[in-house]
Amino acid sequence: MRIFDPHIHMTSRTTDDYRAMRAAGVRAVVEPAFWLGQPRTSPASFFDYFDSLLGWEPFRAAQHGIAHHCTLALNPKEANDPRCLPVLDELPRYLVKDQVVAVGEIGYDSMTPAEDTALAAQLQLAADHELPALVHTPHRDKLAGLRRTLDVVRESALVTDRVLVDHLNETTVKEAKDSGCWLGFSVYPDTKMDEQRTVAILRAYGTEQMLVNSAADWGRSDPLKTRSVGELMLAEGFTEDEVDRVLWRNPVAFYGTSGRLNLDVTVTEATHEGNSVLRGGA
Repeated sequence: MRIFDPHIHMTSRTTDDYRAMRAAGVRAVVEPAFWLGQPRTSPASFFDYFDSLLGWEPFRAAQHGIAHHCTLALNPKEANDPRCLPVLDELPRYLVKDQVVAVGEIGYDSMTPAEDTALAAQLQLAADHELPALVHTPHRDKLAGLRRTLDVVRESALVTDRVLVDHLNETTVKEAKDSGCWLGFSVYPDTKMDEQRTVAILRAYGTEQMLVNSAADWGRSDPLKTRSVGELMLAEGFTEDEVDRVLWRNPVAFYGTSGRLNLDVTVTEATHEGNSVLRGGA
C-alpha cells in the first residue's frame, strides 16, 4: 500500500513518526502552514517557519525516503491579528519556490470579516501563481462555514477543481462534492472523522476527487490514520485500486496541478545548513 498524506504537520512530529510512517507505506506528504498553538507576534516568525517548511522538513523527511512538499499561507486563525497581516504582502516571494504545491491553509476559523479578506486575497494569489488552494473549513458551524467558503471561491479567479476543501464530514460532503471542488477528510483518534465514518462516506459518494489525511499535529492525533483507512477499505470490500486512488493517485493528481510535485527522494547532503538529525555516535 503506497500512501501520500496530503495534510500533515510534520514540524510537530518526531523522527520516530517519520520512521513509522515509512514502514506503514507513506512515501509522500504535504505540510500546510498553520498556527503554532500560541500567537505569533510578528511577521518575521512566519518567515522563519516558512523557511523551515522549505528546507529543514524536506531534509528530515528525505532521511526516511519520504518526499516532502508544503503549502504556504496566512492561516485563518491568525488572519484576525493585525500584527500578522503584512505576511500577505510577502507571500508572493515564497509562492514561487519549487517545494510549494498550493496556497494553504486558507479559509475560515471564526468567519470574521478579516478572514473574508484574507481568504479572497489568497485565492487571488493562488490564481496569480497558477497554484491550487487548500482550504480549511471551520470546526464550528461547519455547514455555514462551507457555504460561505464556496461563495468566496466562486467569486474568485480560481476554478473550483483547483480547490481542495478540507476537514469535511457528513454534514458538508454533499454540498462540497456538488461544488466541483476536491474533498478532504481528516481522520483523528477522538475528534473530526474516524476510519468508519470516512469509509462510509467513500462508499456513499465514491472515490473520485476524495483525499484522506491525518492532519497530525501537536494534539492527540495519529500520523498512521491514512494507513488505518486503507486497511478498513480493504476489509469492507473496496479494491486495491480504489484504495490506491484515494491514498495515492488523488493527492498526486490534485497537487500535481501545481507543476511542482516531485516524488523522487534523493538525499544529497549529510546536513542541512550545517545541522543533522543525528545525535551521538553511530
